[in-house]
Amino acid sequence: MDKFSRIPFPLIIVPFSFFISFGCGNTDCLLHEGNAIPDIRGTTTDGTRISLREFVAQQHVVLYFYPKDDTPGCTKEACSLRDSFELIREAGADVLGVSTDDTVTHKAFAEKYTLPFHLIADTDHAFANAFGVPITFGLAKRVTFILGKDGTIKKVYPNVDVTSHTASVLAYLNALR
Repeated sequence: MDKFSRIPFPLIIVPFSFFISFGCGNTDCLLHEGNAIPDIRGTTTDGTRISLREFVAQQHVVLYFYPKDDTPGCTKEACSLRDSFELIREAGADVLGVSTDDTVTHKAFAEKYTLPFHLIADTDHAFANAFGVPITFGLAKRVTFILGKDGTIKKVYPNVDVTSHTASVLAYLNALR
């Protein structure tokens, strides 16, 4: 009998599952439309600490979670939002991107693609956990929230298609006016 056959089965599964997914693991835990915006603070690309509630009090916010800086899908999504940033601003909103990357990685990504909006470094997963966004293998699921100036979540996009997402967001923001 080898040494592994004496280890109870659950002891092997529990530690392994810990590394696969934190929190809920699917979109069932996401905050919903009408929920209050969590009172959370984060560090932006330039090192500034912001309060999400204070930031949202100034304008609607497109808060988008994405897995990783400088990867094909995330770059496409960020550049699409960048290219439509003026239209988003005209619709009365700003943009905040959130991933588990650190501020150094965010800064390089933002500079490389000339992103006009802040990226939040969620290295401790506080933002993802506050919004119920699943983290798998240390990466956030691609989810977008439209946050209203009234302090509530207006719209949730739990399954983002990077090719059409910005157009959907813009249409929604224009309908809010």
